[in-house]
Amino acid sequence: MRVLQQTFTLANGVEIPKIGLGTWQMSPDEAYNSTKFALENGYLHVDTAVSYRNQQAVGKAVKDSGLDRDTVYITTKIPGEVKTYDEAKATIEQSLKELDVEYIDLILIHAPRPWQVMHDRPIENHYYEENANVWRAMVEAYEAGQLKAIGVSNFSIDDLEHLMATTTVAPHVNQVIYHIGRTNQELLAFCQNNHILLEGYSPIATGRLLDNQQIKAIADKYDKSIPQICIRYLLEKDILPLPKSVHEDYILQNADVDFSIEADDMAYLDSL
Repeated sequence: MRVLQQTFTLANGVEIPKIGLGTWQMSPDEAYNSTKFALENGYLHVDTAVSYRNQQAVGKAVKDSGLDRDTVYITTKIPGEVKTYDEAKATIEQSLKELDVEYIDLILIHAPRPWQVMHDRPIENHYYEENANVWRAMVEAYEAGQLKAIGVSNFSIDDLEHLMATTTVAPHVNQVIYHIGRTNQELLAFCQNNHILLEGYSPIATGRLLDNQQIKAIADKYDKSIPQICIRYLLEKDILPLPKSVHEDYILQNADVDFSIEADDMAYLDSL
């Protein structure tokens, strides 16, 4: 079975395809064309967000792909700026409407803090209480069947611990940036020990790894491309990769990762 048809199983028993098409920084037209092409060529998982402003295009592409809704896994995200219960409820309804679906497979809190202060140090406000209020709205929608799974994005261990202390429904997923040269073994271990699937966005570092000669040496050994090595690297760690491309050849290539990386080579990649 190809990796595209393989799944991870979330803590609630829901299966999620092991590779998802990322749509960050895609225009609506690009998101529609890329999503439709990907779904017509074996992908079963697409990742969007309210802040990407392409939800509607993704939803239309899912319908136009001809695939049954139940076979396509759709992930979207509540903006990091949304930090109240009422805003979160309204955003979930907005996403259902824009995607034109009766349910969403996975919805995430896009960031623990609003983006304009997300990278400020020291952190003046962790938004622990606000995230708990957003989470409460998500849990209600989850228990009502509008959402099949719920999670977070860009959350640290501290953010996760505080959120988990407020709820009986722990996050099923934490989506973070994760790629060769930018790893977080402590966060990965925490998530895996708590049955939270880690997803890795920007697995090729938004293209910054494409000229890396150390990774190229590994890619040459396996007769693969650098992106294929980067994507497979995450899969070897049981991290769900979300490669993004608007080019048909690359969309196909990014899914052609039915191989294994030897332990010694993984250790070398870990060291970079």
